[in-house]
Amino acid sequence: MGLWVKVPSAPKRIVSLVPSQTELLFYLGLTHEVIGITKFCIYPDEAKKTSSIIGGTKKFNFHRIESLKPDLIIGNKEENYQEGIDQLKQNYPVWMSDITDLSEALNMIQQIGVITGKTSESQKLMKEIKTGFSTRPSGIFKAVYLIWDNPIMVAGKGTFIDEMLSLAGFDNAVELERYPTLNIEQLKSLNPDVILLSSEPFPFKQKHMDQFKKIFPYTKVLLVDGEVFSLYGSRLLKSPKYFSQLQTLIRQ
Repeated sequence: MGLWVKVPSAPKRIVSLVPSQTELLFYLGLTHEVIGITKFCIYPDEAKKTSSIIGGTKKFNFHRIESLKPDLIIGNKEENYQEGIDQLKQNYPVWMSDITDLSEALNMIQQIGVITGKTSESQKLMKEIKTGFSTRPSGIFKAVYLIWDNPIMVAGKGTFIDEMLSLAGFDNAVELERYPTLNIEQLKSLNPDVILLSSEPFPFKQKHMDQFKKIFPYTKVLLVDGEVFSLYGSRLLKSPKYFSQLQTLIRQ
């Protein structure tokens, strides 16, 4: 993001403002160093047992953060809010990621490894992720990925989900950028082979899948694990296997 962050020594008191990066920090063995997380950082299970909650990703509890006396704060451009980040930067080293594709995710893993003194661990993780994605599913299905209902919001171009769709063997039917809102007629005009209903941020369930199947009788409609498509840290280890299983399910 073009910002300089001075971290003179390996941090001992880290606040993580993003679920993906919280999970990564614990994976790298920084259980004792992570002292603050958001209420949305639910992975791993031990995170909320060993770390204090500092609010949400878009609403920080500044007094709580101050009481923790962090020597490093880690956030993300899309998931956090600029006003809050700007306020934190006045008092603490704040390192930010900006991730829209796999290469940027791998770069984030590498840089966090360097900053936290976990270079070898991060390099090993990166190698395993690259190996997992070395083989991609054969065949391409035209897909639409829904992240919200009423109004219907979809993942468009320029998003990490769009990148994951490509790696999973899908061609994103949505040409618009970011997360546009569509109505049913617009959705029909895209003529997708597959409609993917994500488990988060909107919790699509079986009843929603049944509703969309009635509207799109000739389209495959599936519930998918949104975390696999949107988390860009150590969770990427699980994505290739899940994508392969998803392709098998579609072909049945």
